[in-house]
Amino acid sequence: MRGLIFDIKEFALNDGPGIRVTVFMKGCPLRCRWCHNPEGMSYAPQLNFKTQKMVGVEYSPEELAAKILKHADVFELGGGGVTFSGGEPSLQADFLCATAALLPGIHKVLDTCGYCSEETFQKLLKAFDLFYFDLKLIDDKQHLQNTGVSCKQIQKNLRTLAASGKPYHIRIPLIPDITDTPENLDAIFQTLMTLENKPLRVDSLPYNILAGGKYEAYGMQYPLENHSYKNNETAIRRFLNKLQQHFSTLNPPLQP
Repeated sequence: MRGLIFDIKEFALNDGPGIRVTVFMKGCPLRCRWCHNPEGMSYAPQLNFKTQKMVGVEYSPEELAAKILKHADVFELGGGGVTFSGGEPSLQADFLCATAALLPGIHKVLDTCGYCSEETFQKLLKAFDLFYFDLKLIDDKQHLQNTGVSCKQIQKNLRTLAASGKPYHIRIPLIPDITDTPENLDAIFQTLMTLENKPLRVDSLPYNILAGGKYEAYGMQYPLENHSYKNNETAIRRFLNKLQQHFSTLNPPLQP
């Protein structure tokens, strides 16, 4: 069994509790128009035309686990661990589960869009300690238009996660005129309020104006190249104010 990885970030501070190693898995079933990691989309090595280097390295579970375990002392001192991100890590679920089994006692976070089969998601629930779950668009037609896939399975897996008792965070990318509309933010709020167990925290992520910066290096064009960079501050403030009444751990991108 081999996993394809496009980057490994050591001593990461923003990808979970404590000091962590973040592993970026290559390949994603979504095509979000605002994606800022285009090298994570394809499940195949790619040439970076600027560096003239291939991006995408194969590891066995044993090789990757050994690399992670080199930092075990740091994890123990700082309450850290390993985070698997992407791309979409659930696309390589068997590899993830095999690697996780080799990391007993290491705190493991899965950063996922939630788009995978129920069977796959159940496997991942057993293997990971904490989940970062993206929630982008609630309307299925808009989700399909902007990510290339339906959100029905994503919402089903979100409810499975909430019912499982496993701790999780919700992460909401605020994309101008796409996800930051009053209608979508209201729908996200209503969805959160109906979950069986609430998330530990809700992170609203401001639009990254440099999101398109990597595309040229991979011979790709950024889909939102001529899109507005300005978030809907009025709708976001209203949304954050509503969330603040129900969630004590909130990470807003805007000052109240």
